[in-house]
Amino acid sequence: MSRLLEILEHKRTEIARLSLVEQQSRAADAPPTRDFLAAVRRLAGPTAPVGPAPIRPASVRLIAEIKKASPSRGVLAPGLDVADIARIYVENGAAALSVLTDERYFLGRLDYLRALRFEQNVAVPLLRKDFMLAPVQLYEARAAGADAILLIVAALEDDELRNLHALARDLGLTALVEAHSAEEVERALRIPGLQLLGVNNRNLHTFEVRRQTALELRAGVPAEIAMVSESGIFTAEHVAEVAAAGIDAILVGEALVTAGDIGAKVRELVLSSRSQVVL
Repeated sequence: MSRLLEILEHKRTEIARLSLVEQQSRAADAPPTRDFLAAVRRLAGPTAPVGPAPIRPASVRLIAEIKKASPSRGVLAPGLDVADIARIYVENGAAALSVLTDERYFLGRLDYLRALRFEQNVAVPLLRKDFMLAPVQLYEARAAGADAILLIVAALEDDELRNLHALARDLGLTALVEAHSAEEVERALRIPGLQLLGVNNRNLHTFEVRRQTALELRAGVPAEIAMVSESGIFTAEHVAEVAAAGIDAILVGEALVTAGDIGAKVRELVLSSRSQVVL
C-alpha cells in the first residue's frame, strides 16, 4: 500500500465520526472568508495575460506552512509554537499561511487553525492543509476559520473533485487543487471554474521530491489559472527558478520550520522572488 492510500484509509475513519448537520450549523455562523486567491496571485484581475506560461510582472507569493512533522521526514519542529511562528511569517512577508490539521501523520490540529483565525486574528488568509475527501470536512474547515482548502487530485475521483470544488465555492472557500503529474493536471483542468492549481513536487505515493516537476508542467496551465509550486523549495535559487517559469506562488514548510532564523529564511524567499521580476 502506498503512503497516500494508507493516509486516506485512516482519514475516512476520522470523517465517519463527524456530524454533517453539526458542521453545517457551525459553518453558518462563521465570519466571511478572506480572498486567498487574490493573496497568492502574482497578477490578478482582468489584465492578466492570455496564453500559456507568461512571465508575470510581480514577485512570487509565499504561502508559509505551519508544519511540525511529515510522514517522510518525521518530526521537524517538536517545539514549534504555532502563534509565534505565524506572527514571524506574517511580519516577514508571507502572503498567506498553510495550516496542517492532520493529527496522525503531520502532528497538526484543527485547533491551530481556529486559534490563528479567532484568537490571534492573523491578517493574511489561511489554508486548511489536510486530506479533504467529503463535504463535511469543508463545512468543518469553514467553521474553523479557513479561507481556503486543499483538494488532492490523486485522492479523489473526477466527480468528487467537481462536487467538492463547487461546494468550496458555495461556501466562499478558495480551493487549491493539487496535482503532481501531467495526467493529474489534465484532470484538474477539467474542473469547472478552476482558478488555483498547485503542483506538488513530492510524489504522494512514494514521497520522493523532484523540484522540476512544477517547472515542467507550467507550460500546460492556462495563464488565467494561478499556479503554486509545492515542496522541495529551500533557497533563493529555487525561488528564482519558480519566478522565471511564471509561477504565481510557492508553498514552503520544511525549509522554514527547520531554519535557524525563521524570519530571515522567510525574507530570503520573499525578497529573492522580487529580484527576479521581469518587466
